Amino acid sequence: MSEPRANIPKSDAVKILHLDQNHPLLIEQLEQAGFKNNEDYTSSKEEVEKIIGNYDGIVIRSRFKVDKTFIDAAQNLKFIARVGAGLESIDIPYAEKKGIRLIAAPEGNKNAVGEHALGMLLSLFNKLNSSDSSIKSGRWEREMHRGVELDGKTVGIIGYGNMGKAFAKKLKGFNCTVFCYDIKEGVGNKNATQVSLKTLQEMADVVSLHTPWTPLTDKMVNEAFISEFKKPFWFLNTARGKSVVTKDLVKALNDGRILGAGLDVLEYEKLSFESLFTSEMPSEFEELLKMDNVILSPHVAGWTLESKIKLAQTIVEKILKHFS
Repeated sequence: MSEPRANIPKSDAVKILHLDQNHPLLIEQLEQAGFKNNEDYTSSKEEVEKIIGNYDGIVIRSRFKVDKTFIDAAQNLKFIARVGAGLESIDIPYAEKKGIRLIAAPEGNKNAVGEHALGMLLSLFNKLNSSDSSIKSGRWEREMHRGVELDGKTVGIIGYGNMGKAFAKKLKGFNCTVFCYDIKEGVGNKNATQVSLKTLQEMADVVSLHTPWTPLTDKMVNEAFISEFKKPFWFLNTARGKSVVTKDLVKALNDGRILGAGLDVLEYEKLSFESLFTSEMPSEFEELLKMDNVILSPHVAGWTLESKIKLAQTIVEKILKHFS
């Protein structure tokens, strides 16, 4: 871990409110650098709004939405640091209008996401979940669990930022052809050739989503989007659940247009990502749960022991740099 920069004078101590628990190094290193840290992991958004005016910065994951009301109450706020990759829980335009610096840490868990995506893909190709379940149920079924090799397949990555690049790097040892599509130009590198969405849809055997949630990506993977692919494909989503219309995904799985899916995120997650909603789940989700060619995980692609440290360290370094 890198050492904190020179201390901030105690008389000028920046006050930071931590609203989610993170790795202890985050607070420890900020304390060493002269910042004053307070922790509040239980108060409601409304209760926090009553005291937030006393703070220069907040550190949060996804506990609640940092909206216009919250920002107006935070009259002295200089920065919002989110220990994660995305900033969709924050009213970005309003925060920027108020001159508040927004800090995220996509570098901190990119490797974890890349490994998780690869793990899901290999498990799908080799039917590991269903074969494990079969044997544990007393059945020895070999032919139905014959796998597919990743070697030589064409993988299309949609969204080629930190996460997409990390996944592409993992694929280099599999002799894959890797294409990437991104709304930004010139993001391709030695691990993936940037192409148009049309080309990706014509060529891909595997599609992996690595986009942030924005108005452009909301419900992006829908019936129309899926119908543009020229051949059946495998689908991975370690990005944001609301970018996929579950009903259309299930239909495509049933029709054979999508061969299998690895989903770390779901359309029905709460904003905090901590749970699914508690009311009755829609029928398409119930159907998804019964599919042998679908692997689900609870929004943990970026959650490893190592990434918890890396995320916290990245946030520390960016806060220190902001005040250097």
